[in-house]
Amino acid sequence: MHVTTADKRATFKQMHESGCFILPNPVDVGSAKALQHLGFKAIASSSAGFAWTIGKADNHVTVEDVCQHLAALSSAVDIPVNADFEGGFAVEPDRVADNVERCVRTGVAGLSIEDSTGDKDNPIYERALAVERIKASRKAIGDSGTLLVGRCEAYLWGVTDLKLVIDRLTAYADAGADCLYAPGLKSREDISAVVKAVAPKPFNLLIGAPGLSLQEAADLGVRRISVGGSLARAAWGGFMRAAKEMAEKGTFTELGNSYPGGELNKMFS
Repeated sequence: MHVTTADKRATFKQMHESGCFILPNPVDVGSAKALQHLGFKAIASSSAGFAWTIGKADNHVTVEDVCQHLAALSSAVDIPVNADFEGGFAVEPDRVADNVERCVRTGVAGLSIEDSTGDKDNPIYERALAVERIKASRKAIGDSGTLLVGRCEAYLWGVTDLKLVIDRLTAYADAGADCLYAPGLKSREDISAVVKAVAPKPFNLLIGAPGLSLQEAADLGVRRISVGGSLARAAWGGFMRAAKEMAEKGTFTELGNSYPGGELNKMFS
């Protein structure tokens, strides 16, 4: 049975109503199909993971690159795709809105908008501008059914002010964000405080290293867990270890840890 974009968006919305689920981050069509094969019910793109596949650093890809990537992911799988849409690839709210419209047309079921500027001296947008960017994104999404995620990047940029994060996320919720996200939170106390502050809207937790389990995050009230570029870094870890061994030692031990080609062919057949 053909799964339509509307079906995926309805499914994704329903997934946010209760429970807690893992939203893993593929880097390309192959890894997206693999995650669907493993039984995940939705996936999310990774700005870093994708950038590395085309030989660029994170936050150095174009909106054209990203929209082409998102369209490929969305058409390759029958499960919802959430877009890491960075900061909307613009500063001004009206230009962010134009790009969000382009993103929605790729067939994604959700998209996130960050409030980071890329400037280490002024790492996050002034509050009023940040809120207007979310409002503009909400308007651009319209009645498409695409879920909007409001992201506060403060902790990732060293601004570890929980009150600021909560203030931002609640403002983004009021501006139309359906789900809230503050990457960089680590302690159970901080996570629990943010979950309670944005309730009843769902909160996305980033887990990029060993730590909380799915059940432990669920117990804190987290609705979904994404892993950002961590799967990409894990894959690059295996690749670089094997390649460096060959380059530096002329040996091939690490190749013994590779995934069987026959299993990959079977999965993609």
